[in-house]
Amino acid sequence: MKYDHYGQVYVESTDICSLLYKNPDLNIENFLVEDPEAYNKSVQFFHVDFPKLKKYNKDIQNQSVEEFDDINQSTWLMPELYKFMDIKSFLLDKCNTKIEHDRVEQELKLFEERNLIDLLKFLYYLVETMRKHNIVWGVGRGSSVASYVLFLLGVHRIDSLKYELDVSEFLK
Repeated sequence: MKYDHYGQVYVESTDICSLLYKNPDLNIENFLVEDPEAYNKSVQFFHVDFPKLKKYNKDIQNQSVEEFDDINQSTWLMPELYKFMDIKSFLLDKCNTKIEHDRVEQELKLFEERNLIDLLKFLYYLVETMRKHNIVWGVGRGSSVASYVLFLLGVHRIDSLKYELDVSEFLK
């Protein structure tokens, strides 16, 4: 495995083969591969239902960090179920009081202004994946505990309404 200057991991086709020998059930569809053409042609030729490999784009090295970030903000690697979920309805359904409802509406507006709605969907996917695999994560860290939305998603366990934390401490 190799890392580019953004910290992105990419592999060679032979690395994928080695990983599959060690773990035949490994999901390889999200790996970035330097030269996936031979593998992808074989999958197509033999009409097998294997995932195609994604090509690592070496031209990415010429992008600024801002350009790299903008591209990745539009290509979250998560299942379709989470990508297309109505996160607003999901969060509002978790509210039991008008105060909770109003806070969620306020925070969602702030997340929308910053184009971070997909981030919320990904965070929910991440939390669900960690729960499914019994992975432990912290109770809360830094200013993120001021977000009631993140509390509802399970990112942290600090009820910002109970402790009267101002969301502007998180989303400045």
